Amino acid sequence: MNTRRDAKADALVDTLRRQSAGRLTVFLGAAPGVGKTYAMLSRARELHRQDVDIVVGVVETHGRSETAALLEGLQRIAPRQVNYRGRTFDELDIDAVLARRPGIALIDELAHRNVPGSRHERRWQDVLELLDAGIDVYTTVNIQHLESLNDIVHRITGVRVSETVPDAVFDRLRDIRLVDLPARELIERLQQGKVYMPEQAEHALQAFFSPSNLAALRELAMQTAADRIDEDLRESQTARGQAGMALRRRVLIAIDGMGNSEYLVRAGRRIAERRDAPWSVVSVQSGKPAASSRQLELDHAFALARSLGADTEVVHGGRIADALLDHAERIGASTLVLGRTRERPFARMINRTLTQQLLQHGAHYELVIISAPRARAQSRKGREQSLPGLRGQDMGWVAAATLSAIALAWAAQQWIQLDDLSMVFIVAVVLVAARTRTAAAVLAAILCFLAYNFFFIEPRFTLFIGARQGLTTVLLFLLAALLAGRLASRLRMQVLALRAANAHVTVMQGLARQLSAAADLGQVLQSGRTALERHFDASVWLCVDETETASNGVQLQDIDRAAVEWVRGHGQPAGRFTDTLAGSSWWLLPMRNEQIALGVVGLRFAEGRRLPFEQRRLAEAMVEDIGQAALRTRLVADLEAARIGNETERLRSALLSSVSHDLRSPLSAMVGSAGSLIGYAEVMSSEERRQLLDTIVLEGERLDRYIQNLLDMTRLGHAGLSLNRDWIGVDELIGSAAGRLRRYQPDLKLQITLAPRLPPIWVHPALVEQALFNVLENAARFSPLDASVDVSAQLIEGQLRIEVRDRGPGIPEDERSRIFDMFYSVERGDSGRQGTGLGLTISQGMIGAHGGQVAALPPADGRGTLIRITLPLLQPPAMPSPDAN
Repeated sequence: MNTRRDAKADALVDTLRRQSAGRLTVFLGAAPGVGKTYAMLSRARELHRQDVDIVVGVVETHGRSETAALLEGLQRIAPRQVNYRGRTFDELDIDAVLARRPGIALIDELAHRNVPGSRHERRWQDVLELLDAGIDVYTTVNIQHLESLNDIVHRITGVRVSETVPDAVFDRLRDIRLVDLPARELIERLQQGKVYMPEQAEHALQAFFSPSNLAALRELAMQTAADRIDEDLRESQTARGQAGMALRRRVLIAIDGMGNSEYLVRAGRRIAERRDAPWSVVSVQSGKPAASSRQLELDHAFALARSLGADTEVVHGGRIADALLDHAERIGASTLVLGRTRERPFARMINRTLTQQLLQHGAHYELVIISAPRARAQSRKGREQSLPGLRGQDMGWVAAATLSAIALAWAAQQWIQLDDLSMVFIVAVVLVAARTRTAAAVLAAILCFLAYNFFFIEPRFTLFIGARQGLTTVLLFLLAALLAGRLASRLRMQVLALRAANAHVTVMQGLARQLSAAADLGQVLQSGRTALERHFDASVWLCVDETETASNGVQLQDIDRAAVEWVRGHGQPAGRFTDTLAGSSWWLLPMRNEQIALGVVGLRFAEGRRLPFEQRRLAEAMVEDIGQAALRTRLVADLEAARIGNETERLRSALLSSVSHDLRSPLSAMVGSAGSLIGYAEVMSSEERRQLLDTIVLEGERLDRYIQNLLDMTRLGHAGLSLNRDWIGVDELIGSAAGRLRRYQPDLKLQITLAPRLPPIWVHPALVEQALFNVLENAARFSPLDASVDVSAQLIEGQLRIEVRDRGPGIPEDERSRIFDMFYSVERGDSGRQGTGLGLTISQGMIGAHGGQVAALPPADGRGTLIRITLPLLQPPAMPSPDAN
């Protein structure tokens, strides 16, 4: 039941996805001349009469007047003129269609190859871009241009079609319309010159347009249309939740790069399509990296598979059969498709061929063995080779090991009288197996067996064995050598596979460590660029949120910039190694999350260098990790901005509270005193008037201090504090701050203790005096009236230390660091004390600007609070000599 609901949900999601994008209608024909373009234009005219917004993007009339007549009344997009090799060609102006945004765009000849220099290599890519933009497309195509039918069409007609359309494009279909014409009528049209010119028509009738070929192509077209109609029916039934349909199982296609890979991909695609099943293509790497020719074939096959809609992967494993079965189990495959290649007779005798191993261990899988056209030719060629699979280096190891074993065995027999020499030859076989492949190990075992028999078994220098015990010995030796060589070779293959997998893991781990240490976007881009350059030996260009980092002054060309915009807009690779703007020298990959493309990464390799499929997968994984790290830094920056905003709002609220609480008190006192003087000055004595004026002056100065504190805090917060340093004596500094405080609190008791011979300090005198004044004022505020505030200054370890101690209630240990927070006193509530809570914060900022520190400490006797100010004794920079040039 849950599976049925999931299938229904998937069908509904797929339906919604198709409705959100443009819808594709294909007019499918069996051959040129059946009337696909005519049928498309006729349908377009019907819709135009129904007021449907239709434009003609590109239509090829091929000089047919009846087809050209259907274009009358339809709006046409002017073609784009492209110059190539001295000639001018008309191509689809995709930008004009996107700007026009019609309801339906008519795009003829889906398989057309665009002129070099166009945005896309093929017209079907233009159609996909229009569909992604939400524009419906009507198009035409012949059945021979379908990619998965390429080999079938070649066998039917003998013609290899080069312009093909991936089957994945047909997955975007809304409707498929089969335009059919009997073979006899099509041949008549051809003879009447309605398809090709007369001389071309004569040649076509003798080749492609034979009755048998046309009948077979009609059958393929009908079958394809029927398959698509059946698929739409199944999807609609699933969306309605109807039961009775089997679950889709995956088809797994195994390729080896031995000449038949692309053929297997196309055949496997047809099998998966008939079964309505997803499909994957896999290659098993069990030893050293494949040869360049084999790797090139694998790259082409993987590219073809991806264009047809398959998932691709490279699997590492010492045993190919086990690796295939493990991968099939992991992805949920039910069918394994592989080619029948040449099998070694010895492997077949001992039941060790790949097919036999899969039959033995893959009981739950359906095996489809396909004999490719090149398999027989390869088999004949293999029989002509004396030692297939052996390279010159392997032969060198075999010869050297055999000769060395003979020499060592002769020396051991002559000098140390060793009788059993078989272990010497077994060691030689194991050494060959550890350095080469299984075939070389088997050859070494046979040669060592013959050498041991010929040189060291009586009668010597013959292959005759005189005693029955000797026969048993040499036969057991041969068996032991073969087994040891096989085991050593298998172990070597596993080690090589693990080494390759470990190398990729190491690269990803190193990149992860670098990215985790990156604190901002610039560091992420720099770390990613360094890792990609070091591993791939390529020039790297990265861009995230318009933040670029380039290597060695890289400059992108116009075509490169166009490819970058394409990647950023569509979230798909472009440039080199792709079919989109392939003229660019850069391979451009998107850094994306599930919703948007975060940025673009470009890699440029040396001219002519090809990147193996496995390296491409590694590059894509690294780019994905770089994108996730960039997203992390963006989220961290957003969170930090939100935190700062919240902190700013909190400080604003505290400031308003401070203004309403602390600034209002002196204002009220000043207003009240001034009002009393205005209203009752005539009846007041001179002493009373003097007290009111003193109150106005005192409260005004207190208000001035509050405003000055706020201004100083603003300057500190916006980095607007400049240090105009000068020399000042410590006694002068402390005396000035104490004198200011006594003007406000004349009854305050100050006890000042200065160490002898204190040198002057090079600071901003006004700022340090203000910082010291704030500390003294804070101490006086909390100290009892009958207690003194102690101030001391001394040199400790080359720094000036000023300590201010009061006899107040003290500060709890867990709150000592908080007293330097802004508005801390306000947050503790109305306790009868006055002040904005900015004094110590300003002191810390001013002293910190000089490279010093302010700390709250408990005094030795535990009574009151000790505020310690530490300032470094700096020297002014040396002034240049007047005579210096």
